[in-house]
Amino acid sequence: MLLVGGLSREIGQTPGNILLFSGIMDKYQEQPHLLDHHLEGMMNSLLEIVWDSASPPPLVHLAFKFLYIITKVRGYKRFLPLFPHEVRDLQPVLDMLAKQNPRDPETWETRYMLLLWLSMICLIPFDLARFDGNLVSLEGQARQPTMDRILDIAKCYLVVSDKARDAAAVLVSKFIVRPDVKQSRMADFLEWVLSMLSKSSSQTMEGTVIVNGMLQALAQLFKHGKREDCLPYAATVLECLDSCKLSESNQMVLRKLGMKLVQRLGLTFVKPKVAKWRYQRGCRSLAANLQAQGAAVQNQKREVAAAEAEADDDEEYDIPAEIENVVEQLLVGLKDKDTIVRWSAAKGIGRITGRLPKELADDVIGSLLDCFSFQETDNAWHGGCLALAELGRRGLLLPSRIPDVVPVMLKALTYDEKRGACSVGSNVRDAACYVCWAFDASTSPALVIAAVFDRDVNCRRAASAAFQENVGRQGTFPHGIDILTAADYFAVGNRVNCYLTISVYIAGFPEYTQPMIDHLVNMKINHWDSVIRELSTKALHNITPQAPEYMANVVLPRLLPLSVGSDLHTRHGAILACAEITHALCKLAQDNNRSVTYYFPEKSLEGLKQIHQEVCSQHKSIFNLECCMIFNKDLQLRQLFSTFLSPVPRVSLDLVVWIPPEKLKLFMFLAVAGGWQWLINDSLRHLTLVSSAARQHIKESAVTALAALCNEFYINERREADPALQDELVTQYVSELQNSEEMIRCGFSRALGALPRFLLKGRLQQVLEGLKKVTIISPEDVSFAEARRDALIAIAKVCQTVGVKGDGSQQEFVCRDNVDQIYATLLTGVTDYTTDSRGDVGGWVREAAMTSLMEVTLLLVQNEAELINASICKQIMCWLAQQSAEKIDKFRAHAGSVFLTLLHFDHPPVPHIPHREELERIFPRWQKETLNWNAASEAFPRITQLLGLPAYQYHVLLGLSVSVGGLTETTLRYSAQSLFDHMKKIQSDPSALGSFCETLSSLAAFPLTLLPFPSLFSLPFCNHPFPVKLFTLCKEEIKRSKDIRKLRSSIGVSVFFLLFSRFCGLIQFQGDMREKVFFQLFLLLCHPFPIIRKTTASQVYEMLLTYSDVVEPAIMEQATAILSDTNWEAELPVVRERRNCLCDLMKVPRPQLVAKVRWECAPGAAFFMEVSLRMLAASCRTRGMAGAAA
Repeated sequence: MLLVGGLSREIGQTPGNILLFSGIMDKYQEQPHLLDHHLEGMMNSLLEIVWDSASPPPLVHLAFKFLYIITKVRGYKRFLPLFPHEVRDLQPVLDMLAKQNPRDPETWETRYMLLLWLSMICLIPFDLARFDGNLVSLEGQARQPTMDRILDIAKCYLVVSDKARDAAAVLVSKFIVRPDVKQSRMADFLEWVLSMLSKSSSQTMEGTVIVNGMLQALAQLFKHGKREDCLPYAATVLECLDSCKLSESNQMVLRKLGMKLVQRLGLTFVKPKVAKWRYQRGCRSLAANLQAQGAAVQNQKREVAAAEAEADDDEEYDIPAEIENVVEQLLVGLKDKDTIVRWSAAKGIGRITGRLPKELADDVIGSLLDCFSFQETDNAWHGGCLALAELGRRGLLLPSRIPDVVPVMLKALTYDEKRGACSVGSNVRDAACYVCWAFDASTSPALVIAAVFDRDVNCRRAASAAFQENVGRQGTFPHGIDILTAADYFAVGNRVNCYLTISVYIAGFPEYTQPMIDHLVNMKINHWDSVIRELSTKALHNITPQAPEYMANVVLPRLLPLSVGSDLHTRHGAILACAEITHALCKLAQDNNRSVTYYFPEKSLEGLKQIHQEVCSQHKSIFNLECCMIFNKDLQLRQLFSTFLSPVPRVSLDLVVWIPPEKLKLFMFLAVAGGWQWLINDSLRHLTLVSSAARQHIKESAVTALAALCNEFYINERREADPALQDELVTQYVSELQNSEEMIRCGFSRALGALPRFLLKGRLQQVLEGLKKVTIISPEDVSFAEARRDALIAIAKVCQTVGVKGDGSQQEFVCRDNVDQIYATLLTGVTDYTTDSRGDVGGWVREAAMTSLMEVTLLLVQNEAELINASICKQIMCWLAQQSAEKIDKFRAHAGSVFLTLLHFDHPPVPHIPHREELERIFPRWQKETLNWNAASEAFPRITQLLGLPAYQYHVLLGLSVSVGGLTETTLRYSAQSLFDHMKKIQSDPSALGSFCETLSSLAAFPLTLLPFPSLFSLPFCNHPFPVKLFTLCKEEIKRSKDIRKLRSSIGVSVFFLLFSRFCGLIQFQGDMREKVFFQLFLLLCHPFPIIRKTTASQVYEMLLTYSDVVEPAIMEQATAILSDTNWEAELPVVRERRNCLCDLMKVPRPQLVAKVRWECAPGAAFFMEVSLRMLAASCRTRGMAGAAA
C-alpha cells in the first residue's frame, strides 16, 4: 500500500517500481484471496492518479500497469465489480479510450484495464440514447451516438494482438446483451463477426489474431447472453463454425476457443433444465443420519426421486438436430493433441449431457466409452477420463453403468505406454484418479496401488487425494483412516519412501497384500524405467514376510518363465525379483529356525538353478548384472544355492546317493559353479559393450558375486583352495591385466581385489606384481586411467584381505619384504597428471591412490606400525599436502580429508608425521569434520601455512603454483591471495625469503607449474638474483619452437598473453633487469609470426598505461602512439622500422639480425608452456589485487 500510495512521487523509478510491486504480488499467486481486504484500497489509490488531471500520461500508464498486476493475480472477475460504475464515469472512460493508440506496445495494460472498466460501466440500467443529447457538436459536425462509439471500440480491439483483445470480448458479452443494444445492434454485430470469420484464414498470423478475437467474442456472448436472445442465431453460428474447420488448425488456442464455442452453442440449443434422473448420493444431513429414522428418511427421498425420474422420463423432449453435431465435435475434441482442448471438450460433454433425456445421455456415455480402446492414443484415454470425471461429478453416471466404467477406470489407473526413450500415460493416470475422486466407486486397492506405486509424483498425489475423498465420503474402504495417515499428500511425494516403507505398512492389511504383490509382478517388474524395476523388486523383498507362501507357491513359479523370456525389461525385472524374493524367504526361514529351502517348491529350486544357464546360452552379457546379484545378498542366500543340487530331480537321486560325500561338493561345483564362473568372467570381459553409466554397476556386482562364489564353492573342508583351481583362476586373472582393452583390465583388477584370502595364499606376490604393471604408464596405455585407478583400489583391497604380518612370507602377508614395494606403487599413482579429451583423467588415479594410501597406512598402524618408516610417512604427507593445495575442488577436498584422517588418527597414532605439533595447531582436531575443503576461501588460507614448514614447502608450493595459474576465478583469487599473504610475512626475513625463492626457482622447470608472478611484484627483489633467473627461464622457453601449429595448439593466443604478462611483470623490477626485459619484448615485436607481434604490442601498450612510471612522461604519448597506430601484422621491414623508432625513443639497444638457427622444443616444453602461460589471465585478474596489497 505504501508503494501504491507513493507512486506519484517516484515516477522516475518506473521500472524498479513495477518489478518491486510485481514481486510482492506474485507471492499471493497461491492464495490470492488474501488480497481481498486490500483490493478496494489499492484501486482507490490508483484511480485517484487516473482521475487527477495534473497527472502526466506516464504516471497514468504506470497506475494502470499496477492495476493490471493486481488483476493478473486475483483475476478480473473478482476485481471487476470494484471499478466505479456510475453514470458520470461513462464519458471520461470513453474519452480516455479514444486517446489510446491500439498498436502501442508500451501501454497495452492501460487499454486492457479501460476496456474492463467500460464493460462494468455498460451495466448501468439506463438507455444509452439518453447520454447522446445533441448529436451536433459546437463546430457543426455530427457526433457519434454513445452506443455506436462503444461498439466501434469493441470491434477495434477485437482484432488487436495484445491482451486488450480479451477485455474487448468481455465488453462485448456485457454490452450486446443490454436490452436496448440487442434489439438494434445484436444481429448486425453477429453478421459482422461471422463475415470476419469467413474472410480470415487461421494459416496467417493476421488471420489467426482476427479469428481468435471473433471466437472469444462469440463464446463470451453465448455464455452471458440469455438463451432466448441467442437461440435464433445459434444454428447460423454453428454452420459458420463448421465451415471454418478449426479442428484442423495447428493453433492450439483456436481449437480450444472453437471447442468452448461449440459447447456454448449446444447449451443454447437445449433448455437449462436439471436432469431429474441424476444419481442422488443420499442424505447429506449429518443430523438426519444420526437419527434413528435416518434410514427411513433416506429411503423415502430415494423413492420420491425415483418417481420424479419416471415422470420426467415421460415428458416430451424437443432436442434439436444440431445437438448431434455438437456432441460429435465434442467427442472428437476429447482426442485432441493438446490438454486444454480436451479439457474444454470434457466440460462441454458434462454440461450438455446434464440437459439431455436419460436415453440420449446414455448414448453419449456409450460413445464416450469407445475412447477407451487400445487402438486409441493416450490423448483419447486422457480426454475420456476427463469426460467421465465431469459426468461423475455431476451425478450423470448411473449405477447401471458401473460394470462398464469401473474396468475402464482400473485400466486407466495403470495406463503406461512406452514411446521411444520415454513413456506416455502419466496424464491418463492422473485423470483416472480424478474419475475416482468424482465417482463413488469402491476401487480402494487400485487407488492405494496408484498412490504408492505410480512412477509420477502428481499421479501418486492425485490418487492419495482421491482415496482420501472416498474415505471421507463413504467410509467403506478397509482401514481407510490408517492408510491415509501413512500415505497422505506429502508422504507419497518421495518415490523411494512409497516403494520401500509405505508399501510395507499397507501390505500389512490383508485386503491389500495380494493386490499389491500382483500389481508389482504384472505391471512394474517389466516397466521400461530400470529404476522402477529395481524399486519394485526391493518392494517385493520387503513385502515377502507378509505372504511367504503366496510368494513361494504363486509368484516365484510365475517369475521363472519370465526370467528367461525374450523381452529385455521383463527378463531384467524377473531375475531381480527372483533374487529379492529368494533372499527374503531365506532370511524368513532362518529367523524361524527352518531350513533355507523350507519355503521353496522343488520346481522353483530347479528353475532358480537354471536361470544362469538359460542366460549364458543366449550370450547376452547385458543380463549378467542381474544374475550376479543373486549371489550378492548374504551367507544364507549363498547357502541356498550351495544346496540347490541336494533336492535334485527324482531321476537323479540314485546318482546323488552313491556319490561319496567328499565328491558331492565337486559334483555341485561342476554342475553349478562352472556356469556362474563363466558368467562372471564374461561380464568382466564385455564391460566395453555397455554404457559408461551401467559399467560401474555391472563391475561392482560381478566382483561381489565372485567373492560370494569363491567363498561358497572354492574352499574345502580344511579352509584351503584346490591348488589346481587356484592356479588356473589367479593366473587367468593376472594375465588379463595386460589385455589391450582398458575395461578388461579394470574388471579383472577389481576381481583380483575381491578374491578371498585362501585364494591369495601363496600367490600374493604374483597378484601385486600384476597390479603394479597396470599402474605403470607406457606410451601404449597412457590413456588407461580407469585401469590404473582400479588397480590401485585392488592393491588396497588385497592388502586388507591378506592382513599384516611383519615376519611373514611376502607370498601370504603384507610384511617387511613387500611393504616398500606396495607404497612405491601407490605413491606413483599420486603423481599421475594425465590429461586427454575427457580432461584431467589422472585425477581419478590420484584420488584412488590417496584412498589406498590411507587404507594401507591405517591397516599397518593398527597391526604393526613399525613397518612404516619415516621416509615413507613423509612422502605420504607431503604428497597429500600438495594435492590439498591444487585447483580441482573434488580432488582437493578428498586429499584434505585423507590428510586430516591420518593426522588425527589415534588408534594408535600414525608414526613419523613431520611437524605433527605444528600441523595440529594449523588443523585442530575439532575442525576435522567442519573444514570445507571444497571452498577455496577456507582451504587455501590453511594450506599456505604449511609453506613455513620446511618438509612441506616444496610440495605445497608445487600445488599452489597450479592453483594460482588456474582458470577458475574463485580458486585463483583465494590461492593467489593466500600465497601473497605468506610472502608478505617473510619479506623481512632474508633467510626465509632466500629459501622460498630457491624453492620457487627449482619449480620453474617442472612441467605442471606456473610461477605466481603477480604476488612477487611488490617484494624487494631489486638486488636479488631471483629476477635474473626468472627472466632467463622465460627467455629460453619462447625460443624453443617456431612451429606455428605446435605453438598455436600448445600455447595459443591466450598463452602468449600470459607469457607476455610475465615479461611485463618483470618490467617492474628496477635496475638492469628492466632494460633486459624491454629488449626481449622488442625482439618479439619483430617475431616471424604476426599474431605474436600484435599480441606483444598490445601487452606492452597495456603495461605502459598500467605502470606509468616505467617510461619518462615526456615520451609516454609518443611511445603509446607508435604501439597503437602501427599495423604489427604488416611486412617485417615496415614493422622493424617502427620497432627501431621505439627502441631509440626508450633508449634500448636495437636488436641486430643474426643468422637463422634451428629451434627445437625440449621434451615437455609445450605442455609446460600450455600450463604455465595460463598465467596471463591470472596476472590480468590479480595484478590489481597484488598492487593494492603492496
